[in-house]
Amino acid sequence: MGRIDVVATVIFEDRVEVPLGSVRLEDFRIWAASPAFPRSGRIDYVSGTIEVDMSPEDIFCHGVLKAEVAAVLQRRVKKQATGLLLIDSTRVVCPRAELSVEPDVVFVSREAIDRGLARLVPKVSGEPGRFVEIEGAPDLIVEIVSDTSVVKDTQRLPVAYHAAGVRELWLLDARRAPVSFVIHRRGETAFEPVGEERGAQRSAVMGCSYRLESRANDFGGLDFDLVEV
Repeated sequence: MGRIDVVATVIFEDRVEVPLGSVRLEDFRIWAASPAFPRSGRIDYVSGTIEVDMSPEDIFCHGVLKAEVAAVLQRRVKKQATGLLLIDSTRVVCPRAELSVEPDVVFVSREAIDRGLARLVPKVSGEPGRFVEIEGAPDLIVEIVSDTSVVKDTQRLPVAYHAAGVRELWLLDARRAPVSFVIHRRGETAFEPVGEERGAQRSAVMGCSYRLESRANDFGGLDFDLVEV
């Protein structure tokens, strides 16, 4: 990938400058890996469109929930040595789906890497052990809905993730009661909810069933427990 020639700039909220030259995925990837790319907010490339979300992350219904999901999944992944569990700011790229995103949580298995379904993209410097992207199809992606991402998380991203070959998609929404937690498996043409059995949902990727519990805390928000069943 070479240099990007910036011919114009769009400014969002006086903080983010998006070069109009970044309309192709390959150009967006160059920009995303450059020092000029904003390190705050979330900027994704979805099917030829650059999507910018600079809204602050809600502490409880997003941040605390994400930390709980990542912690529970990480314990399982680390114990079983099945792959890599990563959180936001990890860029996932899939050229065939015209996609470059930073999911809330992403899991890529050793098997997917060994089979060439996904790979770790090294830094341009070529330093050993330094990588900047996951390219290809992760096994599992978790997205947590926020006020500014409802349509993106529930409509546009599922279509793009399916096109990318993602095996499993978790969608969570804790903005209002009752808290929504749905595990989707990959269907022939779209993701499909796995459905509940005895109050839990089965994750084929993790080899375990889960239920999400929530309760009020002393700070005026919610605490969450992702329970393995």
